[in-house]
Amino acid sequence: MTLSRRNFLATSALAALAREATALSVDSKTGMPVRVLGRTGAKVPILAFGCGSRFLQYKEEEQALAAAAKALDLGITYMDTAQGYGNGVSETRVGKLLKGRREGVWLATKTQVRTADEALRAFDASLKRLQTDYVNLLHIHSLAGPEDLAAIEKKGGVLEAVYKIREQKMARFIGITSHSDPTTLKTALERHDFDCTQMALNCALVGMKNGKGGMVPNPDIKESFERVALPVAVKKKIGVIAMKVVAQGPLAEKTPMEKLVRYALTLPVAASVVGMPKVEFIEENARLAKAYKPMSRSEMNSLSSAVSKEYKAALDLFFLDHVDA
Repeated sequence: MTLSRRNFLATSALAALAREATALSVDSKTGMPVRVLGRTGAKVPILAFGCGSRFLQYKEEEQALAAAAKALDLGITYMDTAQGYGNGVSETRVGKLLKGRREGVWLATKTQVRTADEALRAFDASLKRLQTDYVNLLHIHSLAGPEDLAAIEKKGGVLEAVYKIREQKMARFIGITSHSDPTTLKTALERHDFDCTQMALNCALVGMKNGKGGMVPNPDIKESFERVALPVAVKKKIGVIAMKVVAQGPLAEKTPMEKLVRYALTLPVAASVVGMPKVEFIEENARLAKAYKPMSRSEMNSLSSAVSKEYKAALDLFFLDHVDA
């Protein structure tokens, strides 16, 4: 009986934190819904502009900048870039975009190197490309398996550098991302003092793997980020950003974009990063975000079942208690 009560209290506490994480308000200027990004206390739009491979599909820089400016005007003021996106091309574009309009934009970048010295040099180069003296959020990018985590954690590893960068306020907050290993991400979040995390969250409950031309769904992952890593982040009030909600297209071939976005945003996340390689996608996604309504638990189960037979039984009903609140 005592154990049952303890479990009940733990479940209730987690559900309360999940409700807190999904609380919405609306930006009065743009009409874009915003959420608090965990312990950062910052309010960010629920839709973030992905500046990765989809942004690089704009071949002409002028076209890319016009598209991203359109996103900002529509209230998509979270820019998600990385050092490795186009070997600095993405950061360079974002730097030009934000020149003169840096205020009010949540700027996140990522470092994929694994030693402290390399990370400090790479981050300095990022700031130059971004034409700023700080970013709002710096992630350690693309955590893989246990060996990768060991490299990040070791003396002289990149973790030392991101802590230093945060201490010096060159990055206001730090985080870690993972496409492919929910269990290792769970361990990293439990062990370390991250403010935010970005993980693959989609209705198919699959992680991602490197593939020709970008990340592709990886059905070999037997545990989902939703079940394994997300509850840890919620418990620690780590700000969560969803990514790979459409798996760069494959999931959108099976179900409407509106349902994919709603599914991800019904989870206890602050925002969902989406790549938008056409201006009409930007306009449509902004419309969907502004019209967002949470899914019911039954809708989430039905969608997950329809999209992925292999993972249809993986929804964690204990964790989804927040949905009907």
